[in-house]
Amino acid sequence: MNDGPVSGTRYDHDRNALETLLGDELPDLKRYRIEQIWEWLYTTPRDPAEWTNLPVPVRERLAELLPSALHPATESISEGGQTVKFLSELDDGQPIETVLMLSARRVTVCVSSQAGCAMACGFCATGQAGFTRHLTTGEIVEQVIRAEMRAQQLQRRVSNVVFMGMGEPLANTDRVIEAIERLHGDLGLSARNLTVSTVGVVPGIRTLAAYRLPVNLAVSLHAANDDKRNELVPINRRYPIDDLLGACADYLSAKNRRISFEWAMIDGVNDTATDARELAGLARRLRPSAHVNLIPLNPTPGFATRGTPLDQVHRFRDQLEHLGVNATVRRNRGTDIDAACGQLAAGQPVRITGGRRHRDETAPDHR
Repeated sequence: MNDGPVSGTRYDHDRNALETLLGDELPDLKRYRIEQIWEWLYTTPRDPAEWTNLPVPVRERLAELLPSALHPATESISEGGQTVKFLSELDDGQPIETVLMLSARRVTVCVSSQAGCAMACGFCATGQAGFTRHLTTGEIVEQVIRAEMRAQQLQRRVSNVVFMGMGEPLANTDRVIEAIERLHGDLGLSARNLTVSTVGVVPGIRTLAAYRLPVNLAVSLHAANDDKRNELVPINRRYPIDDLLGACADYLSAKNRRISFEWAMIDGVNDTATDARELAGLARRLRPSAHVNLIPLNPTPGFATRGTPLDQVHRFRDQLEHLGVNATVRRNRGTDIDAACGQLAAGQPVRITGGRRHRDETAPDHR
């Protein structure tokens, strides 16, 4: 066998690229073997050492040709095994986190799209830690595959994927879209079960609107006027609310998929009756009206302000519904293992940049 250099990790290759790689490196490999390899990659995912219907020498060579992008570091389990946070290390040593959530109706994976985040939102632990780099397509896809492997051990299958982990997905749009293609076409997930979250990167929303698959769009809004949002979500200074709402309206028109607004509730900051009226006004500008997910703020080391008490969260929801906007109070999951909204920091020390605040990025089990 040829031991020449190989580029790309296991899930960086789409079907055509995999066939080309195997044809070059293992020219004597039978066609049916390629089908078996594809099955091991996507249908019953395992590491090459466990591909037991392939000869041992072939398995050993495939382990070299198709190295894993993720090197498991630690694992945290909450709620009787219903929420699992995976900390992985990439080849360059960068840590990322992935969250698996199981419920009676679905199995959801919250994936990271960047190592760190450049959005500088102060009440998100990832934003406090700063940005390192974009993830590759393979690094994104393999997070889902690793979670699927765990789910299959529990006789479950991944049903939903949310791009709400570390990083801003629409700052890494090309690779996120490539990952969506792989999850949809190869893992077989419905586009309606794939959700991309953004703090409001307008060019990325427009790129996603032109993309062929009708994935769900969730916008981390958190404030409904520009003055307040400039403080909570710094990218609002570049893409103010009117521009963001225009892009959302175009997305809704192109995809006919209701948009969600994510609203992390911060005590005394964005939880007043005035905030509810302003938020309802924005939600109703979209037709159909945007759905609002209310998220009690989770604690992070670098943001001292506490979350809104739950009884006030419920009153805020009732106000929105009275104003004609559907709203859901999202259940926090994995708070005790720092796996909930805005808490993913991959074990990195938090640093504060200019006192800036927010972005919620997370792990939902709500739609």
